[in-house]
Amino acid sequence: MSAAYVTVTVIAAFLAGSAAVTYLIGHEYPKAQADMKGIPRRYVPVLGLLLAAGTAGLVLGFVVPMMGLIASGGLVLYFVGALIAHLRVGSRNLIGWAVFFVAMVATLVVQIAHY
Repeated sequence: MSAAYVTVTVIAAFLAGSAAVTYLIGHEYPKAQADMKGIPRRYVPVLGLLLAAGTAGLVLGFVVPMMGLIASGGLVLYFVGALIAHLRVGSRNLIGWAVFFVAMVATLVVQIAHY
C-alpha cells in the first residue's frame, strides 16, 4: 500500500464522511442548498446516506480493494450529479464542489493504480 493511496483515500473518506454527517444530522446548510437547487428536502437524508455509503466503501477498500474502487467511482458520479444540480439553477458558487470533486477523482485515480 503506497503512502499516496492511503493519504488520498483517507482525505476523501474524511470529506465524504463529514458531508454525510452534516446531511444526516439535519444541519441547515444542506437544507438551504437543496432549496436553492430545487431538490425536495426529503431527499437530503438520502443524499447523506449515499455519502455515508461511499465513505464506508472507501474505508472498506483498505481490506477489499474492489470495494474502494466501486465506492470512489460512485462518489465521483455523486459529485458529477451535484455539478449538474448547481448548473441547472445557474449557481456558479462551485468552490466547495470543486474541492470535493478533485478529492474524489484523485481517489479514483489512486484506487485504479492500486488495484
